[in-house]
Amino acid sequence: MRAYADNDYPADHKPDWRIIAGLWPYLTEFRGRVIVAAIFLVTAKLATVATPVALKYIVDYLDEGTAGEMALLLPTLLVVAYGLLRFSGTLFNELRDAVFARVAERAMRRVSLRVFQHLHQLELGFHLDRRTGGLARDIERGTNGISFLLRFTLFNIVPTLLELLMVAGILLFAFNPSYVIAIVIAVAVYVVFSIKVTEWRTRFVREANARDNQSNSRAVDSLLNYETVKYFNNEAFEAERYDEDLADWEQARLSNRLSLATLNAGQALIIGVTLIVIMGMAVREAAMGEISLGDFTMINAYLIQLFIPLNALGFVYREIRQALVNVERLFKLLGEPPKVVDKPDAPALAVSGGHISFEAVRFDYQPGREILRGISFEIPAGHKVAVVGASGAGKSTLARLLFRFFDVTRGRITIDGQDIREVTQQSLREAIGVVPQDTVLFNDTLYRNIAYGRPGASDADVWRAVRMAHLADFVETLPEGLETRVGERGLKLSGGEKQRVAIARVILKDPPILVLDEATSSLDSVSEQEILDALDEIASERTTLAIAHRLSTVRDADRILVMANGVIVESGTHETLLAEQGYYARLWERQQHEGSFVGPEEG
Repeated sequence: MRAYADNDYPADHKPDWRIIAGLWPYLTEFRGRVIVAAIFLVTAKLATVATPVALKYIVDYLDEGTAGEMALLLPTLLVVAYGLLRFSGTLFNELRDAVFARVAERAMRRVSLRVFQHLHQLELGFHLDRRTGGLARDIERGTNGISFLLRFTLFNIVPTLLELLMVAGILLFAFNPSYVIAIVIAVAVYVVFSIKVTEWRTRFVREANARDNQSNSRAVDSLLNYETVKYFNNEAFEAERYDEDLADWEQARLSNRLSLATLNAGQALIIGVTLIVIMGMAVREAAMGEISLGDFTMINAYLIQLFIPLNALGFVYREIRQALVNVERLFKLLGEPPKVVDKPDAPALAVSGGHISFEAVRFDYQPGREILRGISFEIPAGHKVAVVGASGAGKSTLARLLFRFFDVTRGRITIDGQDIREVTQQSLREAIGVVPQDTVLFNDTLYRNIAYGRPGASDADVWRAVRMAHLADFVETLPEGLETRVGERGLKLSGGEKQRVAIARVILKDPPILVLDEATSSLDSVSEQEILDALDEIASERTTLAIAHRLSTVRDADRILVMANGVIVESGTHETLLAEQGYYARLWERQQHEGSFVGPEEG
């Protein structure tokens, strides 16, 4: 199974805490900012810990009951100091966040770009298996998880531990050691309880995420296939399936909420018991005159001050636990090795003529299901070779292998004598232009979809491609012309219009090698002839591999290969193959008789 299934983690999976150490590279880019933020963090905690001390002296001074105007000067100064300390704690925390913001945001940017680039490096097989909705959710949660880990590991757990140590030191120095013992015991019980219960409830969190992915994937899949849903009147069926997923998500969220309530209630109980015990000790000592009223107030302030972040620590631990799972999924995706990679120091492909050779090529998408079984043929430079046959024969697989979406299992493919596995993928794909059977467009303007063939092309070049693809008349009927948006996956255009855009795009790319994968499959007979004329014009000086179901579209090919069950069963020109009265002749006769052609390509 690929690494990115929605359920690739069992419910009892424990995240790898070493992931936090893996975030260090994201901190080193702005090392100065991290150091300044750490200084602000320590300063804020010093101010926070000093605040109850100022409060103690205010209460003690007032408790002494000293009268007179001068008697008000000292408490007034203490009150000002108390206010400044509180303000300083908040100020330095905000300064810390402001300084560190660039670090966290840059980390999210870096990892998002890294994932984006990595996804484009993975082979076609990965993308055929993926579920777009769930993948998008996991990427979003993973990048947000990195930001969360960077912020809260440094600015919540570390400060809370620092404050605990400072408060424990003050209480140990100024009061009975029993206070420190009680606080240590309470913190230990609180932490152990929080960890144990969080471990228990993590399965509910993960289940909720899995059901969220499932429902989101279902929704995205249904909306992407909007027309199919409408064709079969299945809106109610889709809604019912989506609601089933939402029901599972609802139940998982409910279990998550109930487990969270259990955790919060237990934490509140521990804090309540601790407050009762420590405040009871302080009341007894204050009543016996062992500590002052100011001391009592300071102890109470420290307890409140400690348990507020400690309570938040429970929340942060839960969120860090989940963030680790999300980041682990993201890192697992980043660790997914591409199956099609360039060799070290691979040279660029040097195309002199564009002579293509398939030499005893065998290929299987998965073991035990061989698609190509020893295919051998050549396409001389500047020639056009067509491949025909029934669906599932392996025709489109030839194009995928030539474009190196996959590597051959055995044998080799060469261009001008160079094994395509020995050259860079970028140079290989720069040399090949593809007009696919199913043209999918970006949700952008016509202009940008056509210019995608050569980003940075001039307007004149784009318009030249438009005219050669016979798109000009259509564009001129649009109020916004080339600035017309084509919609999601190009749904606002007809099949023929999308096909013309694909042809314009490849004309603009101007490659030495062309692959036409049933390039006129969505066109009527009049449009088809216009496009065939345009394709013949651009293919006249290029090496062309044409994959076809409709035999009439490739009758002019220099050579026609007939495939069946992964092998070439016939080869020759249109006339010679008809004369042989074999498989090709039967296909031709059937298509002429039916006035149709074999269904969509699946091979």
